[in-house]
Amino acid sequence: MRHARRRLVRRVTRLAAVGGLLLGGTMVTRAVASEPDGTSVAPRTYAASAADTGSELVARLGTSRTAGSWLSAAGKPVVAVTDEEAAAAVRKAGAEAKMVDHSMDDLKSATSTLRSAPRVAGTAWVMDYRSNEVVVKGDSTVSAADWSRMTQLADGMGGFVRMERAEGTFTTRLNGALPLLSTAGRCSAGFNVTDGRRDFILTAGHCGPDGSVWFADTRGTQQIGQTIKQNFPGSDFSLVQYASGKAGAGAEVVSIGEGKGVRITGAADPAVGQRVFRSGSTSGLRDGEVTALNATVNYPEGTVTGLIETNVCAEPGDSGGPMFSEGVALGVTSGGSGDCASGGTTFFQPVTKAMGALNVKLIVAAPNGSGQGAAPAPSATQSAIAPGEASPGSSAPITGEGAVTLLARLADPKNVGPGLLVIAGSLCALVATRFIRAEQDRKAYRRHYSATWG
Repeated sequence: MRHARRRLVRRVTRLAAVGGLLLGGTMVTRAVASEPDGTSVAPRTYAASAADTGSELVARLGTSRTAGSWLSAAGKPVVAVTDEEAAAAVRKAGAEAKMVDHSMDDLKSATSTLRSAPRVAGTAWVMDYRSNEVVVKGDSTVSAADWSRMTQLADGMGGFVRMERAEGTFTTRLNGALPLLSTAGRCSAGFNVTDGRRDFILTAGHCGPDGSVWFADTRGTQQIGQTIKQNFPGSDFSLVQYASGKAGAGAEVVSIGEGKGVRITGAADPAVGQRVFRSGSTSGLRDGEVTALNATVNYPEGTVTGLIETNVCAEPGDSGGPMFSEGVALGVTSGGSGDCASGGTTFFQPVTKAMGALNVKLIVAAPNGSGQGAAPAPSATQSAIAPGEASPGSSAPITGEGAVTLLARLADPKNVGPGLLVIAGSLCALVATRFIRAEQDRKAYRRHYSATWG
């Protein structure tokens, strides 16, 4: 009876071990099949021909016959035109035409008059292509007297300048996606760029003056680099040179939190109506829409022009952080008003203008998924898909402090680790049952030998 029980236990153990081997093999096979092939996915946004985009049509028809372009809800370029001949040319190119009363020359003339007036901190203005107006905004710090004076100036320019009060205050935003710490304050890494010999971090200009030394920790023991060139006010960008001269592995990836990142494949200018994403250490990954281009903001520290206006929320702790869409770099966080509880307005420095002024290129993902520093930035600006369908871009792991641990990877059912652990356990069970049976056979033989030979 006892021998029968032992045989049953051994048989069940062997069957369980064999089943474990089959299960582990299946888990490994599924995990390998689900892994990405390592190739970099080209951004499907920005794939439209330049001849069919709104920006190209505006450039071809001229500023006296057009008044900007934007994306419709379906992702189709819309161009504001002032005459039927221009409208026909737009429709022939496959875009939608909208007749307006005021040309781009009219809108630019109005913004030029505003710029030449006495500066009022806490104000901003943009050209709203969709309403064919110049919108002047004033935050809570603008006095009643200053607001009245600006209103009179707007009234004198015609009925296409609209005055609008904004909640909160227009301030620069510090901190960001991956923090940079110095005596000048706390900011964020935007994108990695290179001049072909050295690598740099492109971030906001208000983060600190030339010579600011940046660290990755509050104790100041892990030096990242030093600001070698700053432009603020006027524009809002700066270069932080890496202390080692190189950005290292994963330079083409921007963090979006929780150990995850987005692989950057190029740089471009956004379009009004385009869906965009912003990453910051305070408020994390947020998305919204580009509402205007060439915005002017009168911060308390000075006036910045040529910014991208969005309805993406941001909070103190997000400055310098990256803005992107479909893996394409668009801007770095400058400032704004409001917060992510009630919403607000956020302005961004365009990366193409910053890189052009600094004579650097974006470090982007190569076709094999690794980083390369000499790739030219694409110049297309329109989306080939509906804005609501856009995504941040192809995902990538974060190396360094944001990297996941080996233990976490082994425990992740999407990886091969769990399957390998099941296989190893099953093999150990088979070896153990074989060893136990051999030991039992040896003891039985000794008993038999002893009984036979006394």
